[in-house]
Amino acid sequence: MAIKKQYLKSKPVCKVTFSVPAEEAEKVAVVGDFNNWNPKGSTLKKLKNGIFKGTFDLPTENAYEFRYIIDGAYTNDEEADRFQWNDYAGTENAVLEV
Repeated sequence: MAIKKQYLKSKPVCKVTFSVPAEEAEKVAVVGDFNNWNPKGSTLKKLKNGIFKGTFDLPTENAYEFRYIIDGAYTNDEEADRFQWNDYAGTENAVLEV
């Protein structure tokens, strides 16, 4: 898994690209604070090499809790900026700082 950040000079936005290697998976989505944990509209596109990829514009100077949903199973990105316990979910979420 990988996270790439590209900061825009023209506005306070960071283009964040999520890449998830999951050749056997049918569907991968990224959910978090930035989309109200809603997988609709946050599905990543599967490339020919088996990597799911998607880019999202996120406001800068924020930290976002997020997780991936791979074929219905929630998982964290080991390359996240940090991890934070979430009492509501009863688990640790990955955190992205932009």
